Amino acid sequence: QVQLVESGGGLRQAGESLRLSCGVSGRISSIGMMGWYRQGPGNRRELVATISSFGSTDYVDDVTGRFTISRDDAKRTVSLQMNSLKPEDTAVYVCNARVTTDEDFSAGRTAGSVYWGQGTQVTVSS
Repeated sequence: QVQLVESGGGLRQAGESLRLSCGVSGRISSIGMMGWYRQGPGNRRELVATISSFGSTDYVDDVTGRFTISRDDAKRTVSLQMNSLKPEDTAVYVCNARVTTDEDFSAGRTAGSVYWGQGTQVTVSS
């Protein structure tokens, strides 16, 4: 059973910073692409940032230059450093990861599956 657990959410004022972390646990052979998504009040879930297993990153336009995604494969974590927060960043932030479990690897399913965390609330006041 693969689990993703986010931490680090909270309440900040505009202009402040916050760091989210997401830990991946289970019988894991490898982790591919990892990412952060968010869903604000009344909005659809949107992609915020991704990081490949090679460390290549991509960001949605309105967080470029303010947010930084990183990963630590030894600790099986992905983090999102959020600076210069804006009220419109208020959302539930959810991490995901493409994981190949030991069972997947043994069965030749090297592409694995995408798993999601439960989310952590980030609220930014003006």
